Amino acid sequence: MEMIEFLSYDFVQRAIIAGCLMAIVSGLLGVFLVLRRLSLIGDGLAHVSFFSIGLALFLKTHPFYVSIPVVGLASVGILNLTKKTRMMSDSAIGIVSALGIACAIILTSLAGGFNVDIFSYLFGSILTVSTTEVFMVVILFLVVIAMILLFYNDLFCVTFDEECAKLANINVGLINHMFVILTSITIVIALKLMGIMLVSALLIFPAVTALELKKDFQTTLIISSLTGVISVAGGIILGFLLNLPSSASIVLVNFVLFLAAFVYKKIRK
Repeated sequence: MEMIEFLSYDFVQRAIIAGCLMAIVSGLLGVFLVLRRLSLIGDGLAHVSFFSIGLALFLKTHPFYVSIPVVGLASVGILNLTKKTRMMSDSAIGIVSALGIACAIILTSLAGGFNVDIFSYLFGSILTVSTTEVFMVVILFLVVIAMILLFYNDLFCVTFDEECAKLANINVGLINHMFVILTSITIVIALKLMGIMLVSALLIFPAVTALELKKDFQTTLIISSLTGVISVAGGIILGFLLNLPSSASIVLVNFVLFLAAFVYKKIRK
């Protein structure tokens, strides 16, 4: 009865809807990121978002208005660093990540240190998602689904062989920029759900779990999305039952699903 009563609350239903839609978005984008060796971009951009949130609080404005342009520019910066300097993607992510966290610490210090707002973004608070934030997640979900449906073949080709994509007259630059900007927006919106410390897990875990099963590409995208949905719903319920933070519980469920996929692969072999 307690569980039924818990699930009947409006704030819980908002959290589940927003979390599941965000899990689908992250699961889809995560597969492309992992295959392109950009899986750590979530962690790097999360550190940049820490800086943008500190800047927003310092300027006394809503973090969303500052985070979208700042994190978007950072994602484009990572892309340009890897393309124009021939730097490895993990090195470019590391540079942007370190710069973001350093600037965040300086700003936080100037603003008088850590406060409740900063901590809520550090560790996430999925059960406090507002109706407006659910609406934002719905829009992001529709945009990402539309992009994948419209540019599926281009994304597939660019992901596995950029040189082949260029020879096929695919606008690789446009696809890359569109993809990283959508990823940055996803991370900014997901911060309220998972927090800066854990947001990258929502991009990485479902994708690597799906890739462990070694199915065809479309099936991998579906499995990744379903894994994310199960982990979010399961994490919220587990957090309630064991009185644990929901964001951390979501990561734990993700890990269990990954472990199950890994063991399943070994048994099949």
